[in-house]
Amino acid sequence: MIEALRHPVEDDHSRVMAVMDEWWGGLGGESGGLYRATLLPRLFFQHFTDTSYVLDLPGGRLGAFLVGFVSQSDPGVGYIHFVGVSPAVRRTGVGGALYRRFFADVGARGVRKVHSITGVANRQSLAFHTRLGFTLVPGDTEVDGLAVHTNYDGPGRDSLKFVKHLP
Repeated sequence: MIEALRHPVEDDHSRVMAVMDEWWGGLGGESGGLYRATLLPRLFFQHFTDTSYVLDLPGGRLGAFLVGFVSQSDPGVGYIHFVGVSPAVRRTGVGGALYRRFFADVGARGVRKVHSITGVANRQSLAFHTRLGFTLVPGDTEVDGLAVHTNYDGPGRDSLKFVKHLP
């Protein structure tokens, strides 16, 4: 299935926006949906495509996507900004394959550290990142024993911040 992986094009933005509420199960209600949409503007599908990926399923359905990039300020750092996997293909290895592809591509460009974040309540994401070898970056407080960065993306937007060191 991963053989249908490709770099996104601008038209993929509308495809991703169309599945956001379904794939996140309406998490956070209308305000959660609006927040997710603001995190992924069209510019990512115009200017960050060579280190981002889309998985097309048979019949033209969207299966997964990863939006990531190499830091302009520190070319030794990569950042995975947003990832989504269709409920139809979760637990099949697709998410891990997307991350490994990103690691290989940015590693070939000299990246030695990859950063990512997730919401404090997203324990599935925490477990996923940990399985892939990410560790939590110390934060400014603790919640349930986890290092939390308060107001990371604005007031009330606390996050868990991850780092993975590449060989």
